[in-house]
Amino acid sequence: MTLFRHVLTSTYFPLVGSSTNQQMAVVSPLCPVIANFFMEDFEEMALEQPTHEPLCLFHYVNDTFVFWPHRTEKLERFLDHLNGLHRNIQFTMEMEGDGHLPFLDFDIYRRWEGSLGHRVYQKPTHTVLCLVPGSHHPSSNIQRVL
Repeated sequence: MTLFRHVLTSTYFPLVGSSTNQQMAVVSPLCPVIANFFMEDFEEMALEQPTHEPLCLFHYVNDTFVFWPHRTEKLERFLDHLNGLHRNIQFTMEMEGDGHLPFLDFDIYRRWEGSLGHRVYQKPTHTVLCLVPGSHHPSSNIQRVL
């Protein structure tokens, strides 16, 4: 815990001629790992208590995908249950529409025979803009446009 705290609170960057300490290193490679540790613990706590459980629950950092075999009103109660477990964690819900549900960068959809398929998903607000090589971002984040 001491090492995590040190890594997450010791990111310095220049700001108009001075040095500033960023309290949460959002770009740290540790952030997704720590978020997953926290969410796994949170998930275990959440699933110990409800009267109705999801058939499956998958998460990546702060995105959660749930297969819910019960009625919608029970899903709303489960959402209320999740939102009551931690004062800083609040879930929102997006439900399947026309057999499709976006999750991360995928469109998960139902095939005609009942199985699930997936394809690349881009939000309606997606632009084709890329970071340019002369920007002050790490080179690993910059896409080369041909």
